[in-house]
Amino acid sequence: MRFFVCLFTEHDLRLVALAAVICVLGAWISVRLFVRTRAAEREARPFWIFLGAVAAGSTIWCTHFVAMLAYRPGVPVSYDPELTGVSLLIAVVSAALALVVASGRGRFAPLLGGGLFGAGVAVMHYTGMAAFSIDGAIVWDTTYVVVSLVLSLALGAAAFSAVTREHADPQARELIGTALLAASIVALHFSGMAAVGIIPAVPVPGGATSEDAYGALAVAVAGVGLLVLGTGLASQLLDRQATVRARARTKHILESSVDGIVIETAGRIVDCNEAFVQLSGMEREAVVGRTFAELVPRAPAAVDQLVRAMLVTASGATVPVEVAARDDRYDRDEFAGTRFYSVRDLRQRLAQEEKITYLASFDNLTGLPNRSCFLEHLDAQIETRPASSRIALFAIDLDRFKEVNDVHGHAAGDHVLRVLSERMRTAVGREAFVARLGGDEFVATALVQDREQALGIASRLERELFATVPYDHVDLICGASIGISIFPDDATSPATLMNNADLAMYRAKGSHGDAICFYEEEMDERVRERRAMALQLRAALAEDQFFLVFQPQVSVRDNEVTGYEALLRWRHPVRGVVQPMDFIPIAEDTGLILPIGEWVLRAACRAAASWDTPLKIAVNVSALQVGSIDMPDIIHGILMETGLSPQRLEVEITETSLIQDAERTLHILRRIKAMGVSISMDDFGIGYSSLSTLRSFPFDKIKLDKSFMDDLDRGPQAAAVIRAVLALGESLDIPILAEGVETKAQLDFLAQEGCTQIQGYLVGYPGEEAGEGGTSADVDQLPLTVDELPLFRNAPTKGTRTGE
Repeated sequence: MRFFVCLFTEHDLRLVALAAVICVLGAWISVRLFVRTRAAEREARPFWIFLGAVAAGSTIWCTHFVAMLAYRPGVPVSYDPELTGVSLLIAVVSAALALVVASGRGRFAPLLGGGLFGAGVAVMHYTGMAAFSIDGAIVWDTTYVVVSLVLSLALGAAAFSAVTREHADPQARELIGTALLAASIVALHFSGMAAVGIIPAVPVPGGATSEDAYGALAVAVAGVGLLVLGTGLASQLLDRQATVRARARTKHILESSVDGIVIETAGRIVDCNEAFVQLSGMEREAVVGRTFAELVPRAPAAVDQLVRAMLVTASGATVPVEVAARDDRYDRDEFAGTRFYSVRDLRQRLAQEEKITYLASFDNLTGLPNRSCFLEHLDAQIETRPASSRIALFAIDLDRFKEVNDVHGHAAGDHVLRVLSERMRTAVGREAFVARLGGDEFVATALVQDREQALGIASRLERELFATVPYDHVDLICGASIGISIFPDDATSPATLMNNADLAMYRAKGSHGDAICFYEEEMDERVRERRAMALQLRAALAEDQFFLVFQPQVSVRDNEVTGYEALLRWRHPVRGVVQPMDFIPIAEDTGLILPIGEWVLRAACRAAASWDTPLKIAVNVSALQVGSIDMPDIIHGILMETGLSPQRLEVEITETSLIQDAERTLHILRRIKAMGVSISMDDFGIGYSSLSTLRSFPFDKIKLDKSFMDDLDRGPQAAAVIRAVLALGESLDIPILAEGVETKAQLDFLAQEGCTQIQGYLVGYPGEEAGEGGTSADVDQLPLTVDELPLFRNAPTKGTRTGE
């Protein structure tokens, strides 16, 4: 009853109400600042502790002294200024210590901080009471003093614990904390005042009156109250502005993310972005309030992990997604138990991965397995092959696919590849595995018992590959060459098996009439010989094993030697003299024809420059040489080096050189001809001979192939062709030289039909020096007439040109 008697009979209730308002308002501001302090980053925490300490300390001090203004002891009152100021300092410092301790991350930190706050309230109260001076004596009731201390400590600890309670509503925590904190201050003050007993004394003359004390105290309390309100208002404005900006920034980040973002607090979804709404097909209101596990059953249990799961959409369908979960550790009080889920749509990525996987193993054009897939299949087939079975490997190359591309275009070529691929796959069925290695190269494998079974599969492939392919009102035919090697009969490893099948395929491509060829050991021997010869050719060029022979060219009309053709020979240290037909194809395949051909040009020009009689020297060049953009510069350099006049050099080319890249080759030939060098067409009448070739370039000579001379006595067709070519040369004013003239009858026929020049054994076989060839004539004795040259019907060595 002493507590209530003191409150209602010894206090001005109006001022008590004012003290209560200040206490509640200050307590709320203090709680808000305490929450903000705990959520602040380490660098900003001292600032918030300072604001909280000023607000809480001022709240304690103002509540105390406003309540003291309401106290009516019935005697004059005065206050010690120094102790009054010290009491305010004690309130602020104790509040700061309480906030520092309570903001810690320990389990009992809020409880200890609240206890320190209650103790600070008690110390401040009794220090303020020490500044309270009256005319009389103050008697303290110890019981009420102890009760006030207990209430202050308990309520303070309870207030801080309530504010930091996890998994509770933030607003409820603030209200409960504010009430308990205000109760701690009020209970301490009025319980402490109930402990006060006053014994009046005789008034002291000149002492401060109660009105004076009340006025001074009112000014001080008003100033401190404004400070509290100003501090609280500033802190709340700062905090509100920062919160609004943070939420706006968070919202912007959420909505600008291409991934779906879901925020889950206390196990329930509280928000999501538009990307997740679009992905799930649900309205935002339908998502909020549900658990994330309902939408993504296999959501990640652990944070900071990427897992693949299935999102259940509004229609009940599932979408493959990639989910990452993160717990919010920045503001653990406001967002206690908050988890962010990032949800990424995997449909496009999975489709791309599937496509990449497909392209890594299958050909995009035909749908057949590609090289890597085939090699894996072959390795597996060899490992799992039954002991009684063999593996037949079919190397397949389309014969006229390039012709289809050149004539009808690449679209037609792609169409042919697709059709033939499907036909091969259908023809062999499950019996064989068909793959495309690239271009027009295919391969197949099958388990067989013997060669007959392998031949049956190859025959079905041949039948399909030689069948016509309709395209744009045209029937296209490619044909193919098929080489077969058998494991383990022909090879013991996959690489050797494929190599042997390729050898057999090239043998089939080179044969006439046989599209299918089995591997034979002799093929390896020929390949080894070609490789050995290629190495020996390099050595021959370096060791100067090549030499030239010269075969005369004679004018039929004037019976004079008009020039010589330079022919290449190879003096092998073991084999002896090697004919060009044995090594020139190898040189062309390996590219050695370029340095060898340059050597021939230089040696021929050097030899011709040494002759006393300025006769022409003819040099045959290969298609590779003519196709080289450097060819004109090489010829110019050789002419300058040897001193040979350009008018004495004649370059012989075949129509094959023009077919590969006509525009480029003609450009190079025009550059050569511009130097004064003559250009002649060799082997005319065979291969791709046509009038368009003669129209495309002004040749200085046409050389009629020797095969027509060989056939002249066998039937009228050869004679008719020769007459046509000679007539063509006459009409175009191009001299015609006939090669391979070996009999007087052939010479007479050519003379009668108007042939310009001849070359062959009749007029001389090749010799190492001009003027040789079975006669004792040399350059000094030229010119020779046809009558002076011997007939060589049975010459020991046939003349062959570079490139033949």
